[in-house]
Amino acid sequence: MAYELELDVALNAARRSGEAALAHQRRGVTAQQKADESPVTIADKESEKLIAGLIADSFPDDGILGEEGANRQGTSGRRWIIDPIDGTRDFVRGNPLWCVLMGLEEADDVVAGVVHFPVLNQTTWATRGGGAFTNGVRLHASRKTSVGESVLLANGLQFLHGRKVGVGFVEWMSRFWAVRSLGGSLDATWVAAGMAEVWLEPKVAAWDLAAHKIILEEAGATFFNFDGGSSIYGGNAVGCAPGVAPAVREFLLRS
Repeated sequence: MAYELELDVALNAARRSGEAALAHQRRGVTAQQKADESPVTIADKESEKLIAGLIADSFPDDGILGEEGANRQGTSGRRWIIDPIDGTRDFVRGNPLWCVLMGLEEADDVVAGVVHFPVLNQTTWATRGGGAFTNGVRLHASRKTSVGESVLLANGLQFLHGRKVGVGFVEWMSRFWAVRSLGGSLDATWVAAGMAEVWLEPKVAAWDLAAHKIILEEAGATFFNFDGGSSIYGGNAVGCAPGVAPAVREFLLRS
């Protein structure tokens, strides 16, 4: 399997950093506010340091980009994109929806990704051409083609305020069979697993998306930005079952 070593290293790093973060959570953590008003804890910083160290040991020529400041220029043409605790608000409040995100970028494409939920004991991964899996079970996107039969997982709805896409959004949501919001990363894995049809994020960064992009695509789902592009640097994202992608694109491009 291509990227087998990279996947093994990423899985090990995600699990070890998740264990370290859990230890912090059990002792109790206090969040500080970053310049962008998002929270950060000592667990975020130490988990990122642990992941970056393990990557550097195994792939010393690879670059690293982390949400909490890790930024190493590599020479291999590859870069690891890390979010050590995706869902710090969830982490601080003690709910189980936070996770570790790791993606490997090569030649402007994400070629491997890992999403690890320590509390849920759930790990999802994918490699380019190798398929997507959760705890060893292969994932397949939903085959539904109608919005009326579909589950919409919309995260970060507060960021729709004052934006064109927010106009008519509630009416558009009413067309779906059901609407849920599980914090972002769990939403994305549900779409990859065929448990829902649409995951929508109005405000995200590359480290929020790298792992999910390849997992969704390897599961047969589609990944795109609100403007129709397909970049982890687009600032927003949609992952959805291919059968409902045209309807979602139509709404977003009309907005």
